[in-house]
Amino acid sequence: MAALGHLARRFVGSLRPGGPPAVDVSWAAQHLLDSERELWDRMSGPDRRHSVAVARRVERALGHEATRPVLAAALLHDVGKTTSGLRTYGRVVASVSAMVGGHEMADHWAKKRGFTRRVGLYLQHDVIGADQLDMAGSDPLTVTWAREHHWPEHMWTLDPRVAHALKAADDD
Repeated sequence: MAALGHLARRFVGSLRPGGPPAVDVSWAAQHLLDSERELWDRMSGPDRRHSVAVARRVERALGHEATRPVLAAALLHDVGKTTSGLRTYGRVVASVSAMVGGHEMADHWAKKRGFTRRVGLYLQHDVIGADQLDMAGSDPLTVTWAREHHWPEHMWTLDPRVAHALKAADDD
C-alpha cells in the first residue's frame, strides 16, 4: 500500500507545471558535477522538484554524512526516466503495466517500437540512469543508488544508513 501512496503523491505532484524555484535549482547545482547538472537539466520540471525534495530530506536525515555523492544520488536517482520521453499519463500506464505484467516484461517491451518501447525504457530507468551517470563520471555511490533504488533492501550494496535515508526520502 505504501507504494500506491507514493505513486499517487507523485502523480498529483506531476500535474503542477514548472520546475523547482530558482533557489532550489541553485542549491542543486552546488551538489552536482557539470556533467551531472546537464543530466539533471534534462529531467522534467516535476521530476526536478521531486529530486530536490528527496535531496533536502536526505540532507536533514544524514546531516554531515550527506556528502556530495549522496546528495547527487538523491537528485539523480530517476534521471533514466528522461530516455523514455513519457509524460504523466504515459508514466501512469507504464506503472500500471509493471504492476500487472511485472518488471520482467520491461526488457521485452524495450525491444518493441513506439509507445510500448517507451514503456519498457521507462521501466528500465534505474539501469539506464546508472549507465548515464557512469558515463558522466559520477561517483560510484551515485551510480549505485540510481541502479539499486528500486531493489529490495536485502540486495542493496550501499552503507545501510545512507541507503535507508535515500529510500525513506524518496518514498516520503
